[in-house]
Amino acid sequence: MSIKILVIDDEEALCEILKFNLEKEGYEVDCAYSAEEALEMNLKEYSLFMVDIMMDKLSGYDFAKAIRNEEATETTPILFCSALSGEDFVVKGLNIGADDYVTKPFVIGEVLARVRAVLRRAGTARKNDAVAKNDSIYESDITFHDLRIDRNDKVCLLGGERLQLTRTEFDILLFFLTHQNRIYSREEIIQNVWGDDVVVTERTIDTNITRLRKKLGSYDKYIVTRQGFGYGFKEKD
Repeated sequence: MSIKILVIDDEEALCEILKFNLEKEGYEVDCAYSAEEALEMNLKEYSLFMVDIMMDKLSGYDFAKAIRNEEATETTPILFCSALSGEDFVVKGLNIGADDYVTKPFVIGEVLARVRAVLRRAGTARKNDAVAKNDSIYESDITFHDLRIDRNDKVCLLGGERLQLTRTEFDILLFFLTHQNRIYSREEIIQNVWGDDVVVTERTIDTNITRLRKKLGSYDKYIVTRQGFGYGFKEKD
């Protein structure tokens, strides 16, 4: 089954460039030239949204907020592709729930690398012409007191209530729960969560962990910060 990507940008020429290069990589690609047009589409069939921010009526931020409030798309990865390059814009995008952010003008090779990395984290990436991941492989749940990660359904429950985590937050928490009682540098976290083929800033790590802490409520105390070193997940500090 092919991976479907929706490119949302009001620059039709740019949409065509992205569509051409993504299809060369083997993806199935549709384009929408406004957030309003995209919201009228059957969004649940897509594995990734590549979204511009500055559009005519509804912005890319508005689109992201809208799909994060729908059960069918609340965890679908978002990659912002925007000319807004300031750190505040990047942080805002990540806070809304984006999984990555690339600034225009971009090098197409970097965009493709980020697409592969986001899809890999989402569990839908393929390696060239390799056979897709065997979904019949069962992975046991990861539990920590009342916190449980279901690795098969890709959900996290706290006290039986589902936490609304982004893909990146989910992957960070999964890494922490499977690598407890040690402090990891930001570089180590990047390597284990994002991989080697995408550039991630330290601010991105900090922003995602801050968001994750807020969603964990009283369990935020188990995410430990060591200034100058990094982060870890420890029951007793």
